[in-house]
Amino acid sequence: MDAQAINLNEKLKTFNEHWSPKSVAAFNGHDVMVVKVLGEFNWHKHDDTDDFFLVLSGELTIHLKEQEDIKLAAGEMYVIPKGVEHCTSAAEETHLLLIEPAGTPNTGDEKTAAKVVRI
Repeated sequence: MDAQAINLNEKLKTFNEHWSPKSVAAFNGHDVMVVKVLGEFNWHKHDDTDDFFLVLSGELTIHLKEQEDIKLAAGEMYVIPKGVEHCTSAAEETHLLLIEPAGTPNTGDEKTAAKVVRI
């Protein structure tokens, strides 16, 4: 067991790439990850898992096919239910905290997903 607190801001300073989640902790079979985003990600869905987003800094827009966009500011979160097609975007660099079952591909497809690295 790691006896030290995890400083998310310090973890975010260790990398520059966008749309490449980094695992900072694990619990109950889930990855706790930080990610930097900028621009638009691809449309996708997760058939078997919900998608959790917490904005740490910046602003995130979640585009949904069946309803209006969801706009999140720092300190706000949203959970996309499994099976709902979505696309995320950020006009400025935005930092997020994600929680997903370990091994969940960020694109919804293992062939195109970013490899999750523990930092």
